[in-house]
Amino acid sequence: MTNNNDNDLVDQLNRLLEWLHQSDGQHIGSHITLIKVEKGAQYVNHIGSQVFNTDKSDVSAKDHSSTLEPPELPEPLATPEAMVLWQKAQQAELVDDYYQPLISNTQSALLANEMSKILKIRNKWKVYEKFWGRRKMYQAYYKAFNQKQSIGFQEELKKLFG
Repeated sequence: MTNNNDNDLVDQLNRLLEWLHQSDGQHIGSHITLIKVEKGAQYVNHIGSQVFNTDKSDVSAKDHSSTLEPPELPEPLATPEAMVLWQKAQQAELVDDYYQPLISNTQSALLANEMSKILKIRNKWKVYEKFWGRRKMYQAYYKAFNQKQSIGFQEELKKLFG
C-alpha cells in the first residue's frame, strides 16, 4: 500500500468511528478490529481493536484504546483463576490487553467454551456475548466443528490452559 492509500484508509476509518460515536447507542455491541494485510504478505498484522458496547444507562461508546484501565470484567470472568487464564490467553496473543479477542469468531467461541469449562461458568454465551459485544456465539461454536483448523486450535487451548 502506498502512503497516500494508508492516509485515505485512516481518514475513512476515522469517519466511521466518528459516526459510531454519534450513534447514541443505536449500534449496541459493535466491534471493530483493524487488520492490515500487505500485498503478498505471509502474515496478518493486527493494528488495534475498538469495542462499542453500550446500554441504556450509558449511551456513549466506550473506546478502550484511549483508556489506561482495562474494561471491567464481568464477575465470572474476573476471578483469580480467570485472571490466570486471561494472562495465558494474552501471552498466546489470543486476546488483547482489554481481553478482547484477536482471533476469528469461531476460535473466539472455542476459547470462550474452554475457559467456561475450566471456570464452571453457567450461561457462558450470555456472559461472553455481552462482554465481547458479539451475538450468536453458540452458532460460531458449532460452526467450528466443520472447520479442520478448529480441531488443532482446541488442542492448543487445552495445552495452553492445561
